[in-house]
Amino acid sequence: MMRTLVVLPTYNEILNVESMLRTLRGVVPNADLLVVDDASPDGTSVRAEQLARELGQIQIVSRAAKSGLGGAYRAGFTWGLERGYDHFVEIDCDFSHDPQALPTLLEAAETHEVVIGSRYVRGGAIPKWSFSRRLLSRGGNQYASVMLGLGVADSTAGYRVYSKSALEKIRYESVRADGYGFQIEMTYRARRAGASIVEVPISFTDRALGESKMSRAIVVEALFLVTLWALERPFRRRVR
Repeated sequence: MMRTLVVLPTYNEILNVESMLRTLRGVVPNADLLVVDDASPDGTSVRAEQLARELGQIQIVSRAAKSGLGGAYRAGFTWGLERGYDHFVEIDCDFSHDPQALPTLLEAAETHEVVIGSRYVRGGAIPKWSFSRRLLSRGGNQYASVMLGLGVADSTAGYRVYSKSALEKIRYESVRADGYGFQIEMTYRARRAGASIVEVPISFTDRALGESKMSRAIVVEALFLVTLWALERPFRRRVR
């Protein structure tokens, strides 16, 4: 039987963590849940510990300080690989990723090593975004896809399922980007390593509770890294 670990990074998610954990426990009752908390001062990890005792199949990794989304996922992947899990889910705690879509992503993971919950394939949607925000996001994704040869419509998407084999091919532990850049770099490495990738349409919704962790610096980092990796591509091919 394939073992699935849902990795849930948190920082100051006291308004969402209980609802998310209860929802996930109902939607994917056979999966284990791992909360990776970056020393949230609002008591997120304390509430998660309480829910773990109540609901079961929930573990908590408490990190010493806020260290970014990429670092949280790397920590979660390492924790799960050491314990023999087969599939690893990335999902935000703020309900921007609908937990009800997870069974569909996991079904696709039975035949693909990387499953991306995509806003930009047929059936995907972002109901409440303005035209300008949608244009910026779509344009950034198209830029990354063309510059890096990704063949992926939504390389910045954070709702994903990775197989154990994909993480081993990607060598995720050496990925250093964060935020959007982390998702793009993971996609880029997966493509270069020959991992099978599929996009599954999802509907993306902005958080209703709590504060967004996205910043202009994270967006700028992602664009800079895409350009840097694109400049390195010809050299990488020559070395091979």
